[in-house]
Amino acid sequence: MTLLYLLDTSIVSNPASRTPDTQLLERLDADASACAIGAPVWHELTFGCRRLPRGQRRAALEDYLENVVRRSFPILPYDEVAAGWHSDERARLEALGKSAPFVDGQIAAIAQVNELVLVTANIKDFSRFRGLKVENWLRRSRRR
Repeated sequence: MTLLYLLDTSIVSNPASRTPDTQLLERLDADASACAIGAPVWHELTFGCRRLPRGQRRAALEDYLENVVRRSFPILPYDEVAAGWHSDERARLEALGKSAPFVDGQIAAIAQVNELVLVTANIKDFSRFRGLKVENWLRRSRRR
């Protein structure tokens, strides 16, 4: 299957939470082969895990990252093309008096240059980026 979606940290981390969203789990299971993550997301996930003290929770997260995330989703790089798009967007936003967290710009750039829909629970964080397609796969379950 062709890649269609780039998953943000908020989506990838949800299945490892104490109360994972069942609808999201079903969607990830159905569309896993069409999904990827960006290198900055991999960094956020592994950094967050490595900050935890050694113990059962950290061991469970390490297992999830290595045996589920890494095996399920290709990790796309933040490369020269993504960096160029990101710098253009940062300059455009700065000229408008707006800004966005650097890592969000990296993730948005990876999605945009690979023509992928960015899937996140934080649509507002990515709404500033021009032309970026964004979906929230957690939205329905939060309306309950």
